[in-house]
Amino acid sequence: MNKTFWFLFLALTTIAFGQNKEKEIFVKLIDQPILIDGDLSEPVWDSATENGNFQQYFPSDSILAKQQTKIKMLYDSTTLYLGVTVYSKGNDYIIPSLQRDFRAGNNDNISFIFDTFNDGTNAFLFGTNPLGVRREALISNGGSSRDGFSTSWDVKWQGETKIYDRYYTIEMAIPLTSVKFKEGGTKWRFNSYRFDMQENETSTYSNIPQNQLIYNLAFMEEMVFEKPLGKSRTPLALIPYINGITSRDYTVHDSKSQYKVGGDAKLAIGNGMNLDLTLNPDFSNVEVDNVVTNLTRFEISLPERRQFFVDNNDLFGNFGNSWGENPFFSRRIGLAKNKEGETIENRIIGGIRLSGKLSEDWRLGLLSIQTDEDLENEIASNNNTVFSLQKKIFSRSNIGVFFINRETFKKYEFISNQEKYNRVFGVDYNLASADNKWVGKFYLHHSIKPEVHDNNGARGVELFYNSKFFNFGISGNYIGEEFQSDLGFLRRKDIIMTNPFAEVVIWPKKTKVNSHSIRINPFVFWRPSLDYKNTDFTLFSMWTTKFQNQSEWSARMFNRYTYLTENFEPSNTEGAVALPGNIGYHYTSFELRYESDRRKVFSYSFEPGFGQFYNGRRNVIKGSLNFRLQPKVIVGLQYEYNQLRMPKPYSDADIWLLSPRVAVTFNKSVFWTTLIQYSNRNDNLGINSRVQWRFAPLSDLFIVYNDNYFVSDFAPKFRSLNLKFTYWLNI
Repeated sequence: MNKTFWFLFLALTTIAFGQNKEKEIFVKLIDQPILIDGDLSEPVWDSATENGNFQQYFPSDSILAKQQTKIKMLYDSTTLYLGVTVYSKGNDYIIPSLQRDFRAGNNDNISFIFDTFNDGTNAFLFGTNPLGVRREALISNGGSSRDGFSTSWDVKWQGETKIYDRYYTIEMAIPLTSVKFKEGGTKWRFNSYRFDMQENETSTYSNIPQNQLIYNLAFMEEMVFEKPLGKSRTPLALIPYINGITSRDYTVHDSKSQYKVGGDAKLAIGNGMNLDLTLNPDFSNVEVDNVVTNLTRFEISLPERRQFFVDNNDLFGNFGNSWGENPFFSRRIGLAKNKEGETIENRIIGGIRLSGKLSEDWRLGLLSIQTDEDLENEIASNNNTVFSLQKKIFSRSNIGVFFINRETFKKYEFISNQEKYNRVFGVDYNLASADNKWVGKFYLHHSIKPEVHDNNGARGVELFYNSKFFNFGISGNYIGEEFQSDLGFLRRKDIIMTNPFAEVVIWPKKTKVNSHSIRINPFVFWRPSLDYKNTDFTLFSMWTTKFQNQSEWSARMFNRYTYLTENFEPSNTEGAVALPGNIGYHYTSFELRYESDRRKVFSYSFEPGFGQFYNGRRNVIKGSLNFRLQPKVIVGLQYEYNQLRMPKPYSDADIWLLSPRVAVTFNKSVFWTTLIQYSNRNDNLGINSRVQWRFAPLSDLFIVYNDNYFVSDFAPKFRSLNLKFTYWLNI
């Protein structure tokens, strides 16, 4: 295993590629303000250089876009201005919603990406659609995975549009205080991508192969400022809140009414660093997590949506791998287990985060959060601290080190000596070639906790090759039996895992099919503590066909072997007999999936599955239904039904998960969303209804109603009503 690690590490350090620049945007300096109204008739726009020649990304990546886009850029001492003309076949635009931070796929919109430090690793995105609905996002990890794209980031900027016959125009004003950049710099890297639903076309300013994600930072051009940029003068931002909460817990007949106050502060340090402070933060306005039917033996991770933890999150959360060993997972902070072993909310007293660019090649991250004690539930007060330092090497690769410390400073009778602290440190090398054909990772981690000295390490390696016609790679990791990261996500420990894969992609010409792909992907696990016994094996194979009309289907086969080291009851049924441990199970299953053209008013997905499940059988039907009355209303339904049929004495089960959702956008400032989640497995019917009024830039009034019922008898569990006011104040 060690020989493999070092061989692949050497391979990672020797791969480097270059990229030829073909385009360049000149950004002219002006000394007059521009009225942001979507009208490009002001004479000042005549002085700007026009840039175009967008390349098609879908359905082909080898020709110019049929419907072109023209971009002009200007700037003054405080603001970057964009004037954009977007041509179209007609005016039949698809605009599902008026809510900010909309999803870009399958509707008409355009996005602009700025790599302000020219590192090919991190970037800022601003986007809009024909009705002037805005979105912004942070791109991290080079944009090489969907994990590196976050719309939870918010910042102040302006954008307006005007619709004409067969085109629309955009005016954008992005304050230079909204982004970080190098003082005295004259060049940024830039790209833009556009979805055109009438032409069924996706296009990009810089040509990007279809096998790469459309926001990948390897494929960008240069924008050149007429004169060097000055110092970033980001103002101090104060974001206070007040929240009135009333709730009732029907299981213990307890009612509460309370007011909470707190807030955040944001301060720029130099041109590249952010200092964020939070006091008594409140996340009651954040959308609830989607319920998931988990029939495995292992925990699943859920995305971070809390604003304080989002900015520069890759500096803290990109160590290890997201599948099985991530030493820092911010969702751990603010949650704890009570004395019954149940996960409950743990109040955050406050915290600080320093993050950003030290220089062109160095990034720094420091996060420290203090959580409160809860003596009734035997939860200790903890300090949670993460330090990271990252150095760019080669064109887009980097090497980083980190230190994580969770520590209880106060003595508690219910805290054992082994639980007083947990520390993790390590080093990660992340490979991303200039053309993103080669990506990979090599990492070494080590944990420290009282009275543990052996088997407390973790290490892993990944190396992937991505081309248009053939993809292959291998990953592997070792996680010791005593390795522990209290602030991390560990799917399982005491394993050695390897995961090779190979994929062939076929691109037919002049057919209704855009591509075929065939993938073979085995997963193999061994347990070192069991004399390296092979406990898990999965051979995953898949055929996928993507059509020109943006629908797709796939067929998948799973051939599994699972050796249960302990008893396991998958149905979560009260009184059910668990499958016995120390037995191996061979089982095979199949899945089909079809996803319709989401450009249509009505769209759907359908995913049936069938086959063996341990010593029984499992049939599953899941999918989604979506209907829109654009741009005001979206109605959707997620559904999943699992039928488990097991031999006696084990229990059968019928597991239902139904999640209808209604989203109403009255205008670009007032939104109402309601999510209902029915799960008989969790014995819960949950209702989350949220009204948001954005009365000023990044300033909101929320009304949030939550209601939960037992499924068995429809008796109420818990009910709450929040009225939260938050205001963004620049000083």
